Amino acid sequence: METRRSFCRVCPAFCAIEVDVEAGRVVDVRGDHADPMSRGYTCIKGRQIPFEINDPQRLHTSMVRTADGGFAPIASEAAMDQIAQRLSEIIGRYGPRAVATYGGTAAYFNAPSLPVVKAWHRGIGSPMIHSSVTIDQPSKIIAVGRHGFWGGGPHSFATSDVIMLIGTNPLVSALHQMGGPPGFYPKSLRDARERGMKVICVDPRRTETARLSDIHLQLQPGEDPTLLAGMLRVILTENLHDVEFCRANTQGLEELRQAIDGFTPEYVAHRAGVPAEQMIAAARLFAAGPRGCASSGTGPDMAPHPNLTEHLISCLNTVCGRWSREGERVGVPSVLTPPMPRPAQAFPPEMLPGEINLALNTERSRIRGLRQVIGEMPTAALADEILEPGDGQVRALFVLSGNPVITWPDQERTLRAFAALDLLVCLDIKMSVTCRRAHYVIACRHPLERDDVAVFQDRLYEAPYAHYAHALVPAVGDLVEEWMFFAGLARRMGTAIELPGGALNTEQLPTTLDVIDSVFTGAKVPIRTIAEHEGGHIFDEINEVVAPPIPGLEGRLLFNPEGIVDELREVRAEPVRTAGQYGKDGSFSHLLVCSRLKHVMNSVGHDYPSTRAHQTFNPAYLHPDDLQQLGLTSGDVVEVASEDGAVAAIVESSDDVRRGAVAMAHAFGGDPREEADVRQVGSSTARLIANDHDYDPISGIPRQSAIPVRFRRLPRTGGV
Repeated sequence: METRRSFCRVCPAFCAIEVDVEAGRVVDVRGDHADPMSRGYTCIKGRQIPFEINDPQRLHTSMVRTADGGFAPIASEAAMDQIAQRLSEIIGRYGPRAVATYGGTAAYFNAPSLPVVKAWHRGIGSPMIHSSVTIDQPSKIIAVGRHGFWGGGPHSFATSDVIMLIGTNPLVSALHQMGGPPGFYPKSLRDARERGMKVICVDPRRTETARLSDIHLQLQPGEDPTLLAGMLRVILTENLHDVEFCRANTQGLEELRQAIDGFTPEYVAHRAGVPAEQMIAAARLFAAGPRGCASSGTGPDMAPHPNLTEHLISCLNTVCGRWSREGERVGVPSVLTPPMPRPAQAFPPEMLPGEINLALNTERSRIRGLRQVIGEMPTAALADEILEPGDGQVRALFVLSGNPVITWPDQERTLRAFAALDLLVCLDIKMSVTCRRAHYVIACRHPLERDDVAVFQDRLYEAPYAHYAHALVPAVGDLVEEWMFFAGLARRMGTAIELPGGALNTEQLPTTLDVIDSVFTGAKVPIRTIAEHEGGHIFDEINEVVAPPIPGLEGRLLFNPEGIVDELREVRAEPVRTAGQYGKDGSFSHLLVCSRLKHVMNSVGHDYPSTRAHQTFNPAYLHPDDLQQLGLTSGDVVEVASEDGAVAAIVESSDDVRRGAVAMAHAFGGDPREEADVRQVGSSTARLIANDHDYDPISGIPRQSAIPVRFRRLPRTGGV
């Protein structure tokens, strides 16, 4: 038996692992204690990799749909021949905009995948690129595109005196936008608290992270902008802000001050359900700093007014001057990006580069005029782009490492859209619910069967850390990598794939190392140098400090970009809803928030033995007093109904959930066209959501959290 080093790609933490290999087969996985970042940590999901890679349900050859609706094996080369021919026919008849791709979360855990896909799109002339980013957190990019960017970056976790975590539970999600240790491990947070760092947590649930906080603001779901506006008002009214920083580097402070004037502590307490004195204490604690940062997860970005929420988070950081200054060490050095100055100055929206500059993202969806964000089209509109007739209608879709039938909001619309496609191609390692609806399923290599570099966390690590993982075991069967598949299509269609390092040779394919090297040409440390190290490595020679401002370059961060003041006034004018009076007609008793479970990652892991042994469904967690008031007990089967749909669910008692709220994990539920026991597959919250109303006007992301719902008891056997 041989032990090799790699990193886990089940979730975005990318924990370093040791892998035992015997006779070309993975037999065990554990944390790599020699790794300087993850320090031996793994979670229950990562330790299931041996099952995942050896799963009898793994695809070892590609599949094609047969005339009777079943599937038959097909060689990958033959599949590419047929798919390329059908694509050429579709483009010839309808134009390149008829071809779209969607990359699921796991597509970001495959370094060459999305860069090659985007280059392939440029080669065929289609802008219809989509990914999970535009369906869960587009507001983070939109906020930067409206507020501006500080060249020196934010304060680091390691040097923070106070942090505020809004709608995020990094002890479970293993991801935090501030950076810090991967996975935000409990020990790291406890160590930081022992050195004196204060933690403020904003969440309707008393999460694992909230339990370790100094102040937990357990607000009513969806009231993040109300709370943040109130905190900003306290800071500005009491002159707790960084006056000098704001005077020198910002614009629109007085307009912001006037717009939030109505968010008094009493109003915030009444509307958000947070005691006024607690909100004031949190505002004062955050303002006192003097170093720290406020940051969020997917929670507030999937609730109402996500762009406003993210803008107010930026405003909190800016009014308190929570940006690194000249001479300080850059918080996130990012090994895989080219060397460039990190000046201590503001870059306003019009100066932002490329994909984060909203003005340069000029493509518009045919659906409701929704905007392109980070060079991608809005995933929330993709089902309608398929269903809506006319010029530009999407007729071919490629799904990479995703399961949209389970994960996209508005499940019924998604099902109708997929049934209407002329060509649906899924690239995956097993037959997911989405794959079962495809015309072709391309069998792909498991992460341990291919080379990769830890790119997802590169812009979050606070040390100059990089990890190149070589393929550990041979791929068994006719398996391809995602980049190879699109290179094969390009060769057959006669189109180019231009990467930063030059054109990809589609006639004689390079190695994956060659492709990754071409994607990250100009990295601070060359990819081939990183690849020489076994396991993760900190490159101490990278010691970036914040540079002085660029002479003659003037810019300011904007507190009042177009639309923000108006939206604040709209929020202030909204009627205040109390428990039992939610929804347009006030007839819904609770607000449903989406949460995460530690033993699964979105739709991945539901079939792991550890998951099945622990829990087979996603409970609807309610406060015990709410259960009693509804006449329910833990284990009851109920109908959870929203204004747009209904699902069966199992209720469970949890005093961690705020009264009036219900918490459910997303990405559960079996095939929606098949009968299933809710106790075995769980419930799809996607069926409670509609895409065509109550959506963000820029990105189209619909309301996926703080959803008004009500309950009705069902027979204990389950069913919808």
